[in-house]
Amino acid sequence: MIGRVAGWALPLGVFAAVAWAVLALPSPAPSLTDEALAAIDESGVSNPVTAVLLNYRSTDTLLELGVLLLAVVSVWGLRRADHAAAGPESSPLLEGLIRGLVPLLLVTGGYLLWIGAFAPGGAFQGGALVGGAIVLLALGGLTGRWFADRQRLLRVGLSVGLAVFSAVGWVVTAWGSWFLEYPEGMAKTLILVIETAALVSIGLTLGCLFVGGGPPDDLETGDAP
Repeated sequence: MIGRVAGWALPLGVFAAVAWAVLALPSPAPSLTDEALAAIDESGVSNPVTAVLLNYRSTDTLLELGVLLLAVVSVWGLRRADHAAAGPESSPLLEGLIRGLVPLLLVTGGYLLWIGAFAPGGAFQGGALVGGAIVLLALGGLTGRWFADRQRLLRVGLSVGLAVFSAVGWVVTAWGSWFLEYPEGMAKTLILVIETAALVSIGLTLGCLFVGGGPPDDLETGDAP
């Protein structure tokens, strides 16, 4: 009984503290909008949201990718995935969706990545579409064999976003910068490299979380095409 009460008390206490902090904010609330927009030309991108995520508070975004990777590791540690036994031929509608939407989702995801430097978009939005493509493939029973046969490649894809982000952060220190402080004239290129790797990891992470378990050690011949 005491443990149950303590378990409820902690989240309620955190909620109360956050609510009090929000309600105690002055009106209008303090903002760094003017400072952020004033430095936009130095950020390497013209989209303020991308500038915040990949430049002004890039360390926070780096940690977010770490959280996503940790989520997949945790799910994989709990169970193996249950893959659909039938392929898309068992559902003409699903087969049509896979053939028509998967290529479109992948191309649109890449497009969102590219325009993220100057318009709404970026790795998280593009990664969500890539994850949606993987969801469709999983519904059609097309991910089981791929996950089982390419586990090493899958692990590389899941971790490449965090690895590249961290590597860029340390490499720029060779130019005398702080961690993730991009050298002048290189910010746009480095942000594009980071976002490309992040898109791959985000898309695979969302797809793997939908599948709901680690890659199977072995699949029967008829489990997946």
